[in-house]
Amino acid sequence: MTESNVNHGKRRFLVGATSVVGGIGVAAAATPFVMSFFPSERAKAAGAPVDIDIAKLESGQKIDIEWRGKVVWIINRTPAMLATLPKLDARLADPASQVPQQPAYAKNETRSIKPELWVAVGICTHLGCVPTYRPEMAPADLGADWLGGFFCPCHQSKFDLAGRVFKGVPAPTNLVIPPHRYVTDTRIVIGEDATKA
Repeated sequence: MTESNVNHGKRRFLVGATSVVGGIGVAAAATPFVMSFFPSERAKAAGAPVDIDIAKLESGQKIDIEWRGKVVWIINRTPAMLATLPKLDARLADPASQVPQQPAYAKNETRSIKPELWVAVGICTHLGCVPTYRPEMAPADLGADWLGGFFCPCHQSKFDLAGRVFKGVPAPTNLVIPPHRYVTDTRIVIGEDATKA
């Protein structure tokens, strides 16, 4: 076939049509890859704030909830529990909560917004185990000087009733206080900062 016999219009049409079909194919193949960069609805829900009704939380009681795949404790501390906190300062690694394991509004002796109501992530800061709630004073296995708190059986880390870590245990820092706020006296939202309410 000679150059004079070539239909240039038909050639341009075929090249253009092939380019469009190829572009559509590339876009179709790239869509799942690009969409993988966006969080799924399940992932969005996992990080969403959790609204908790604490109207039935009795004095001294602890409840567990899940937020972002972690256990979060809410404890209604008794006056006797709160009275133990200043007695332990000399035995704690970070009694004034200098390490930022809590929002600024919970950087106090009780590590809470309301002294009696305490919210914390229930995961040991050593290796991620879940400590047990041991509110009783001086149990035989923890010694006569135990005033109540949390004990991690995995590696023997101890925390007081404000989640402050004792000296000389494997856990390096206090328990984490998540962002939270009170919507009413009986409703807490975990995952929303009190200063932004």
